[in-house]
Amino acid sequence: MHEYVIQGGRSLSGTINASGNKNAALPCIAAALLTDEPVILRNIPAIEDVQVMLDIYKALGGTVETSGPNTYRLKLTTISRDEIPTAQAKKIRASILFAGPMLARNGRVVLPPPGGDVIGRRRLDTHFLALTELGAQVEINGSFVFSATHLQGADIFLDEASVTATENAIMAAVLAQGRTILTNAASEPHVQDLCRMLVSMGARIAGIGSNVLIIDGVDRLSGTDFAIGADFMEVGSFIGLAAATRSELTITDTRPEDLRPAKIAFGKLGIQWEVDGTTIHVSKHQSLKVNTDLGGMIPKIDDAPWPGFPPDLTSIITVVATQVEGTVLIHEKMFESRMFFVDKLIGMGARIVLCDPHRAVVTGPSRLTGSELTSPDVRAGMAMVIAALAAEGKSLIRNVYQIERGYEHLVDRLSALGANIKRTQEC
Repeated sequence: MHEYVIQGGRSLSGTINASGNKNAALPCIAAALLTDEPVILRNIPAIEDVQVMLDIYKALGGTVETSGPNTYRLKLTTISRDEIPTAQAKKIRASILFAGPMLARNGRVVLPPPGGDVIGRRRLDTHFLALTELGAQVEINGSFVFSATHLQGADIFLDEASVTATENAIMAAVLAQGRTILTNAASEPHVQDLCRMLVSMGARIAGIGSNVLIIDGVDRLSGTDFAIGADFMEVGSFIGLAAATRSELTITDTRPEDLRPAKIAFGKLGIQWEVDGTTIHVSKHQSLKVNTDLGGMIPKIDDAPWPGFPPDLTSIITVVATQVEGTVLIHEKMFESRMFFVDKLIGMGARIVLCDPHRAVVTGPSRLTGSELTSPDVRAGMAMVIAALAAEGKSLIRNVYQIERGYEHLVDRLSALGANIKRTQEC
């Protein structure tokens, strides 16, 4: 296990390149199972979650070759087993994404309960609803056993706009017989990337980017050469880092249209950025003052399914709010344990009232001081890194495995911007 030692209180500057979207890479790796032809995936981030998904792909009989920076060639001629390895499944929630493609191509899959971030209850019911509507049978005996003699298109209304359940339904439906209408579907940029990849393989999907997808099943899919889009969660994290540390940062290879919901939320904290093509520039000269609602009312920043403010950025924007003049309410509506990390920020000197598991009132600016911290999940861990870089003195962050599951070569990239951050072995 490793830890980060961070000396904060300094401004950063320079250019940082956006990585590929982790949440697009994971389902696209699973989707490579849907064909026996080669699939080339580009702009894949070098992070732990990706490696786990590739390990599962190889365990099922696939071959994985590195064919360039952040580029992989995947090929699976014959599926050699129908059970997802337990050790890998426990590491990553995205292991459930193999259910849809395995059903479509193999007719059976045994899936141990998936792991991942501990940020509250994360239902799997919507996956079962979608796959059973397409003709699958599900047994639960310690593991989840999905089986189907054939999949049949259906008119499906999801009980929640779950990203991974939507992705599983899409991957199963593209090879099902007939038409599938998927309503209340998630429409995040990473879902759109998966759909575009499948279309490039020969799938017939209409309504990409909306919450109603119409999928006409095809007999087979071909290989493809597909590039994943930029990780807008990572870009949002770097924007938050720039604001909280009063830094001048340029972020390249972004997809600015994916940041429109975040731009509204950051704007409530007096934070703006300039866009030039796919490059975002964040000036160190920000007002960092809460823009109150009409009548001087305290504004609220709340998350929602796309195109709402992304829940993965609530931890980041909470830290940023501690460095902004004024008061704001942060309302995390989607995961009941995600806000519990704020007690660590309070210990660093932040003025935060945690009203309940979902709401926190933040008043700033606060003088943060270095502390010993433990990362509970990917985004809260990155929020702690930002807090430590904004704080005076030294901070120690443990369990950085959770951070590195979602951020590629983070220490090297932040060091290149002038951050005093070191990755060391835990004692």
